[in-house]
Amino acid sequence: MSKLLDQVRNLIRIRHYSIRTEQAYLHWIKRFILFHNKRHPLSLGPDHIASFLSHLAVDCNVTASTQGQAASAILFLYRNVLGKNFPWIDEIERAKKPSRLPVVLTKLEVQSILRHLTGSKFIMGSLLYGSGLRLMECLRLRVKDIDFDYKQIVV
Repeated sequence: MSKLLDQVRNLIRIRHYSIRTEQAYLHWIKRFILFHNKRHPLSLGPDHIASFLSHLAVDCNVTASTQGQAASAILFLYRNVLGKNFPWIDEIERAKKPSRLPVVLTKLEVQSILRHLTGSKFIMGSLLYGSGLRLMECLRLRVKDIDFDYKQIVV
């Protein structure tokens, strides 16, 4: 199993996926293999994948997005690592996300939050609010990523 996971890790790094994606994909591929008693994925079919994804939703009570992440990891394994483009992979039914309206803070609420922050936390909070950066993008910002002449941040 470790040789297969090394192949997954190498391919993810070659494609410059984020470290979080790498960790998540490796986690779900391990769980998939262990769920099927350490059988090699090439010996498994659509029923095995469907049973694993159903197990996640029914027995583990994972959300639709978590189940989707697990499905994406397995899809990556089959298509990119094992080089198998099985047509049945796309036909596997996935859980549907419930439709929700996003929660958005009002200007007054944002101002109230920012008023309680100082120093670098205030700068980070302002950047997150004003630029739409994700938290990890903001945390990883360096001086070289900021172009003061053009007033822009390169992510």
